[in-house]
Amino acid sequence: MNTNTPDTPEKPLDFIRQIIAEDLKSGKHSNIVTRFPPEPNGFLHIGHAKSICLNFGIAKENNGVCHLRFDDTNPGKESTEYVDAIQKDVRWLGFDWGEHLHFSSDYFDQLHDFAVQLIKMGKAYVCHLNAEDMREYRGTLTEPGKNSPYRDRSVEENLALFAQMKNGELAEGTCSLRAKIDMASPNMIMRDPAIYRIMNKHHHRTGDTWCIYPMYDFCHCLSDMIEQITHSICTLEFENNRAVYDWVLDTLTTPCRPRQYEFARLNINFTVMSKRKLLQLVEENHVDGWDDPRMLTISGLRRRGYTPASIRNFCETIGVGKRDSWIDMGVLENSVRDDLNVHAPRVMGVLDPLKIVITNYPEEQEEELEAQNHPQNPDMGTRMIPFSREIYVERDDYMENAPRKFFRLSEGREVRLRYAYLITCDKAIKDENGEIVELHCTYDPETRGGSAPDGRKVKGTIHWVSAKHGIPAEVRLYDRLFSVENPDSDKEKDFKEFLNPDSCQVLENSILEPYLADIALEDRVQFERQGYFCLDSKESSPEKPVFNRIVTLRDSWAKMQKKG
Repeated sequence: MNTNTPDTPEKPLDFIRQIIAEDLKSGKHSNIVTRFPPEPNGFLHIGHAKSICLNFGIAKENNGVCHLRFDDTNPGKESTEYVDAIQKDVRWLGFDWGEHLHFSSDYFDQLHDFAVQLIKMGKAYVCHLNAEDMREYRGTLTEPGKNSPYRDRSVEENLALFAQMKNGELAEGTCSLRAKIDMASPNMIMRDPAIYRIMNKHHHRTGDTWCIYPMYDFCHCLSDMIEQITHSICTLEFENNRAVYDWVLDTLTTPCRPRQYEFARLNINFTVMSKRKLLQLVEENHVDGWDDPRMLTISGLRRRGYTPASIRNFCETIGVGKRDSWIDMGVLENSVRDDLNVHAPRVMGVLDPLKIVITNYPEEQEEELEAQNHPQNPDMGTRMIPFSREIYVERDDYMENAPRKFFRLSEGREVRLRYAYLITCDKAIKDENGEIVELHCTYDPETRGGSAPDGRKVKGTIHWVSAKHGIPAEVRLYDRLFSVENPDSDKEKDFKEFLNPDSCQVLENSILEPYLADIALEDRVQFERQGYFCLDSKESSPEKPVFNRIVTLRDSWAKMQKKG
């Protein structure tokens, strides 16, 4: 999405947008049609978000359309659960495909007919080599492949065998339909790739109608052609596949001729971006499902509390290039910080509570204090927060034998309670084990609002919650799922060995100000001095609110690395 304003210079176009601009200018295309083609075999992750923003964004910028097309040609791994989840994710990101919801399975009859056409042209044959033999015959990067012994079958024999494949008369794995291209091609993908295989699997849309399914390289280009896609945009891993894409369309002399363009995929440190590995984490219960807030799936980011705008802005920030590169996790985290800093109201929550008794405050007295919802945005208004004799503060806001530059609570020291009074710590109460369980303090009643009439300076300001009025809650502090930057870097180890054991810290006894009793699931707030939080959409309830920390106020990992 373009964030330029009339007062800011236009950003230079990335190379894909440059191609599209030139195609429009030259008249090659008058209407831009793109597509986002996920396989429904898992949930989408942040890498897919980059592709979604690119494809839907380009269509919107050029008054074109973007199709959502499911590449559902592998029924053993696909389900309607994934189809529904993907649609939900794309909509949540702010995009709409309108009437252009498609499935590759919509075209199974046409794809079959195209395969038959290739056979009749002498450009495809049924091959009975098994997978191991096929690899041996393919050759190496330095040696050409060998022709399959079945390569020169007659058109009639191939048509009959392909019909037997379609009719379920041949067992799975016994043969495949291969394109007849060039077994000596320097591009190994062009060495007679398989374009159909037998799979006796129930399909989530077509049921048991088919027992043969097209391969990606055959299906994808023809689906683009059928839908009249003008620019087929995919990641660099499919760069070599473009040769097959072009060969199929050129050989069949299709009426519409889409073109494939590749861009660099998104790599972020401290995570994995392989759908297969994400599935492993889910199935082996290392995480709480696809929407675990530590996962960089779109559903996980949504549950964590990320906003659609923050993800769109992140995708715009990292841009579109031709070379693979690594993006620091802090860039994604800063994107949501920047968004929430503007929009999230400020509240007070005590995560690890320590009780304070204000001994000179009347026992039955209560009062309400006015607090700003956003100090930098007066338009967000104010709220009233209750104050009483007993309050909670953060346990680490007190220190025995504190150093001189510790500006919080210690015996004999004075601090400011946010929006309330100045208090002085008189003594700490300990249990039989020597653990501090309570602080006794006195307050200055002349300092309501937090300022002293005599002008004395108090450096420390801490947040608090009234013990009588606070809401008990569970708070979850999420961190990075892996403890190393690249969990895939060590090929001798399983990537799961690098899971961060401290990626989720559960605080069961937190106390929050009563304002949060009416918070909605879609609301995000800043707990002052703690970070940004939201209700957990999966496990929170009115009886037991559960809050997720979206992100800290600062990039704590960057600070740790600097210290290191």
